[in-house]
Amino acid sequence: MNIICMKWGDKFPPHYVNRLYAMVRRNLTGDFRFVCFTEDGSGIREEVEVQPLPELELPTGLPERGWRKLTVFAPGFGGLEGPTLFLDLDVVIVDSIDPLFEIEGEFFIAHDKKNPAKQEGNSSIFRFIPGAYPEILENFVNNFERVRSEVRHEQAYLSREMHRSGKMQFWPDEWVPSFKYKCLPKFPMNFFIDPFIPDEAKILIFHGLPNPPEAVEGKSGKWYRHFKPARWIEDYWCE
Repeated sequence: MNIICMKWGDKFPPHYVNRLYAMVRRNLTGDFRFVCFTEDGSGIREEVEVQPLPELELPTGLPERGWRKLTVFAPGFGGLEGPTLFLDLDVVIVDSIDPLFEIEGEFFIAHDKKNPAKQEGNSSIFRFIPGAYPEILENFVNNFERVRSEVRHEQAYLSREMHRSGKMQFWPDEWVPSFKYKCLPKFPMNFFIDPFIPDEAKILIFHGLPNPPEAVEGKSGKWYRHFKPARWIEDYWCE
């Protein structure tokens, strides 16, 4: 079993990698390989295998759209073999993730609940077979401007291509809930009741705002999304 993550730029400090590793270790049975692909491995704990961040030629000055994640589909990527789980650095693991490796299928991704009617995934959590889909990256590199004109970000492109190939499957929704869409009480109870962990949740997804440390403090980043501090996150998002 492989668990991989990517860290580039200065958005996430190394303790995000270290806490992610610790959460995986507490919630995954048996041996696994944990690899962080980054241009700066300083401060990352020794149990984590650090590999160079794969190069991807992109025009300068573009907004961040996660395109670099597509390099996981390069032939020979990281020398990895077998089922591989990609995790964003800002997820919070709250229960065993053994089922994410036990469920049968070739490619799994979280369903993006911002647009639930669309066949689009949230790539905070996806499982794939390294080397199995080189055309994903090849088509992107060869047709970047066209792809960029058709889709907004990496996960929309990845979902479209995997859906077209007939390989895309969504994780059970209850396994990978969005913090801001599924863990917050509805108005007006959000002013009185703490955020909660939904039944059967395994990994909480944090997309946009808030991130885990902001959620702990009850800072949503939006005036219209009030919630009480989720102090319990500190019990999971830790080393």
